[in-house]
Amino acid sequence: MRRKYRQAMTTTIATTTAPPRVRKLVGAGRRQWIGLLYVAPAVALVMVFFVIPLGMTAWMSLHNWPLMGEHSFIGLDNYVAILRDTRFWNALKFTGYYTVIVTIAIFAIAFPLAIFIEKPRPLTNLYRTFFFMPAVVGFASASLLWSWLLNVDSGLFSPAAYDLGLIDKKFNLLATFQPAFWSIIAMVVWKVAGFTMIILMTGLQSIPQDLQEAAVIDGAGPFARFRAITLPLMRRTLALALILSVAGSILAFDQFYIILRGGPRNQTLTAVYWIFNQSFVSFKLGYGAALSMVLLVILVALSLIQLWLLRKPEGLD
Repeated sequence: MRRKYRQAMTTTIATTTAPPRVRKLVGAGRRQWIGLLYVAPAVALVMVFFVIPLGMTAWMSLHNWPLMGEHSFIGLDNYVAILRDTRFWNALKFTGYYTVIVTIAIFAIAFPLAIFIEKPRPLTNLYRTFFFMPAVVGFASASLLWSWLLNVDSGLFSPAAYDLGLIDKKFNLLATFQPAFWSIIAMVVWKVAGFTMIILMTGLQSIPQDLQEAAVIDGAGPFARFRAITLPLMRRTLALALILSVAGSILAFDQFYIILRGGPRNQTLTAVYWIFNQSFVSFKLGYGAALSMVLLVILVALSLIQLWLLRKPEGLD
């Protein structure tokens, strides 16, 4: 009887202690499924709008794919043709030149603005809103606006300068390369500098004020504090702003298509503009896909540079 009683007690204890462990495992599994459900929409969006189109583009780049008619597999012939496409390499060269110039111009305007609005002062919020407002305008809308502003007859700049007596006759800013190029630079800086300013302002606000005050006590001037404190502590912020500016500049299309149409004399053809021309003007979708893959490799290389910059330790030397 005692043996049976002990066995019954052991069975009872086992049955009372097992359910909590089971409930714990079931709860953990349920939380994992809930987590997967939360990320499922994001994964679906990435698959639908990035992975599948990327795979389709890579597949199309291996084909002679006209807009109308049957497509045929040609292997790497499109990529071989890219090596002989002088127009594409000239467009890529111009894109690189434009990227360097516009990036320098954006930072030259955005950094002083960020320093100006970073400190609390009267009307600071008004200044921030005023400088940031152009960033909310789409590039297509901004390009249409500046296309009107730059119009030689009904625009603002040339007719106003003529009416004020600053020039003898109306001057077409889009007729030759240099005025047209710098007009585009001015438009992009007006459009993007406010966004870059906000990014840089957040980096400036993250710098401990104690370091600045200690440097002032030690006799460091504004330039010395900027070089020894501000720049080292803003390394990651600068890397982020730089990679966004460079990537956006390499993918530039709207402003050159709407305002200049690649002119004057095809001197402002960007890489994306040439891809658009080959894909939807010449209807060579396979070749356009190959050009897109080459541009993708360039952007991936820039992303790797960004990761390398972000992994470097941030702090004072």
